[in-house]
Amino acid sequence: MALTESRFQEYDFNRMVVVFTMKNDQANVACAISTDAMDQLEGTSRTPPAQREEQFLRLRDRIEARAARKFSDVELEGNPPGVILRAIDFRAPK
Repeated sequence: MALTESRFQEYDFNRMVVVFTMKNDQANVACAISTDAMDQLEGTSRTPPAQREEQFLRLRDRIEARAARKFSDVELEGNPPGVILRAIDFRAPK
C-alpha cells in the first residue's frame, strides 16, 4: 500500500531533521527529512528554525512522493522502522 497524508510533527534541532508521519492504511509511519535536503530542494541555505514548518509545507508534495517511493522500495531505517530522507535521495539519476 502507498503512503498517504503526511503530518508535520516537529523540527528536531539536535538531529537537524523535520519529523513527520505518513499513513500506511491506518498505521502511522515515522518519517524524517534532513534540513540539508529541504534547503537543497528549495535552493536555499540555513533556513531559520522558526521557518522549518513553513518550508516543509511548501515542499510537501516532493517530500511525500519520495517518502512513499522509499517506503514501497522497503528502504526503512531505525527502530521502529521508518523513512529517513537525505539530500542524496533527491539527486537526479545520472
